[in-house]
Amino acid sequence: MRRAVFPGSFDPITLGHFDIIQRGITLFDELIIAIGINADKKYMFTLEERMNFITKAFEGEPKITVQTYEGLTVDFCKKTNSNFILRGLRNPGDFEFEKAIAHTNRKLSEIETVFLLTSSGKSYISSSIVRDVIRNGGDYTELVPNSVKI
Repeated sequence: MRRAVFPGSFDPITLGHFDIIQRGITLFDELIIAIGINADKKYMFTLEERMNFITKAFEGEPKITVQTYEGLTVDFCKKTNSNFILRGLRNPGDFEFEKAIAHTNRKLSEIETVFLLTSSGKSYISSSIVRDVIRNGGDYTELVPNSVKI
């Protein structure tokens, strides 16, 4: 069983995340979308809202589960018997940041990180940009899956 964890805060899930998840499920037998809980972070959407956005976006996809976790991603991977971490890369800055995390995770465990490049038409989208557009009353609907359109 090839099980992967796709970790993030997903505040909110974007079309960039959606793209990586859709392509990731072709590579793995199961994909756990893992919403990290960080008590020090201020979120725009509640944990329940974020879980609902993701669950609705992938309704009917049996290879996907949505879970929450606290602590290290590698510890969550061990707990769920996941051998892979799936990450998306939008730009060179993402690569440098994610590379350091992947090396650290590999040092701490036997878990491999698999990187997918975000599709070119979605590489500019980030949750922080979406939150800024929402806060300022802009049209964010072209940046998120239908499940996020509030």
